[in-house]
Amino acid sequence: PGCLLLQFLSYLGACDRLLKQGYEEGQVEEAMEMFQYSEKKAAEFLRLLAQFNDMGFQQHEIKEVLLLCGNQRERALEELVMK
Repeated sequence: PGCLLLQFLSYLGACDRLLKQGYEEGQVEEAMEMFQYSEKKAAEFLRLLAQFNDMGFQQHEIKEVLLLCGNQRERALEELVMK
């Protein structure tokens, strides 16, 4: 039981740090779940999602491509441009 509490507190701390970077709560929770609660991977995903969104790509396409490409920016950008 103590281990679960530590995991939960770690999750809350990671979410809080990502929210303070300006990401939306729903996106933070979704990213944390998609990457098995890895703050590093979720943060990279959110950063790239925002970048590609600013470039005018559709959010649902960005998410799909980032997952397929494992958050690899160049590969994901190529895929998005080809769509």
